[in-house]
Parts: sequence; C-alpha cells; structure tokens
Amino acid sequence: MIYALDLLKTLRPLPVETHLVISNGAKQVIPTELHETVHDLHALAEVVYKDSDFTAAISSGSYLTIGMVIVPCSAGTLAKVALGITDTLLARAAHVTLKERRPLIAVVREAPYSRPMLKNMLEAFDAGATILPASPGFYLEPQGINELVGTITARALDLLGLPHQRARRWRE
Repeated sequence: MIYALDLLKTLRPLPVETHLVISNGAKQVIPTELHETVHDLHALAEVVYKDSDFTAAISSGSYLTIGMVIVPCSAGTLAKVALGITDTLLARAAHVTLKERRPLIAVVREAPYSRPMLKNMLEAFDAGATILPASPGFYLEPQGINELVGTITARALDLLGLPHQRARRWRE
C-alpha cells in the first residue's frame, strides 16, 4: 500500500485530477501496512468512488482519462483484468481503460509469481496493460525506503506521460 500512498502524494501537486477506487481487499490491507487510514487516502484524491459504484464517471469510455494505475495490483485483480471480468468498479474501469486503448499500469506486488499469475500477466499485457512489478531499482543507490518506493512511482508516472521530479534518472 506504500506504493499507492506515494503515487497519490506525488500526483497531488501535479495538474491532473485523480480518481480513487479502493477495493475491499485493499481496505483490509491498509491498516496492516500503513499508518494512514482509508480516509487519509481519500483526502489525497479529488474524486473518490465506492468499488460498487457502476455509475461512476470512470466506468464509461466516454469519460476521458489519461490512463489508470492499479497500485498495488493483487493476483485477483490481475486475473479480472486478464479475463475481462468487470464485477467491481475497479475492474470495470480497467476494462474501459483497455478498450479505449489508454495506458493501464498494473503494479503487481505479490511474489513469487505462480503459473496462473504469469499467464494472467501475459493476457493483461496482450490486452494492452503494462505490468510494472513492485521491484524498485538499486542502481541509483537509494538512501532509504522512500527513495526505493519513489522509483516505482516515477516509472508509473513516466508510463502515463506525466512530468515529475519524483526520482532521479540514470546519469542525471
């Protein structure tokens, strides 16, 4: 969940409107991984939806977005993306993002990968998603967890085409 928090904090000052959906699974994980609450995450986004709200703007392809980041992306959500299952708003928004050919970045956090996960990653990739493992780089010699997390946030923002200063770049 630290990756989601970092992404939301990094997006806050950028000139974009953030829409947030927190799955039921994420709501259970947040208290075990963060000092922040679900409400703290809500405060970092301009628009917040319930995962059951199929009338949400992001459930329609006619609502323009620059893309979507699923962070973290569980094995279950990955499977829904791969198979086109749209039983939650999160899964529906991912499906819409893919069908409209907008960037969808799935930050997969579970490891090791099982065979079904690997197959689902390939299916999601073939559908147009980018699989971004939550595996930070060490080549820039990060000085702490915040810098490590920032490398993943920076990659997600790069994939969305958003300018940022979240992490140093190679040879900068």
